[in-house]
Amino acid sequence: MNDSVREIKGKLLSDLNKRMAETCRCTLKETAKQAVPGDGNPDADILFIGEAPGKNEDLQGVPFVGAAGKFLGEMLASIDLSREDIYITNVVKYRPPDNRDPSPEEVADCAEWLREQLALIDPKVIVTLGRHALNRFFPDAKISEVHGRAFRREIPGLGIRVFYVLYHPAAALYNGGMRDTLKQDFKKIPKIIEKILKND
Repeated sequence: MNDSVREIKGKLLSDLNKRMAETCRCTLKETAKQAVPGDGNPDADILFIGEAPGKNEDLQGVPFVGAAGKFLGEMLASIDLSREDIYITNVVKYRPPDNRDPSPEEVADCAEWLREQLALIDPKVIVTLGRHALNRFFPDAKISEVHGRAFRREIPGLGIRVFYVLYHPAAALYNGGMRDTLKQDFKKIPKIIEKILKND
């Protein structure tokens, strides 16, 4: 990895997140303690997108710091990665009250923030965690039918991108069958990256 590229991207990403935190129109700002822009390597090959921050994330300003984050860390370790190797963010950058699902309007209000993050980080694969992240890019897809699969899609302003679909770690934590499925799907990630690198 080129440290200078990572340093430059890190500065640009920090500036982007500060600017978007000031200008984002999302009404969740009124009830959330702070924005939770994202965390990790600004020059990552793999970018994970979840749904929205929860209580712990809202308090700390960092995504995936609760039980689901711990589970995600364990799965990353299973493919010899850590949070320092990847970037992780959410479709919505502010916690919805009582951890309810984000509304379509809230997702739309945070969409430009996410698009600019994707453009700057420029990951080789975008991993969607859960149905909200999936439906942000594939509105008609059902996660039960497409988890563990990779897709190429052209995104306006971002070009052709590779997406990989996973269940959300929070949903899988207390569901044994889904947990096992998520672990198996997760282990396919290195092969997907390898295939993309071969085709580059």
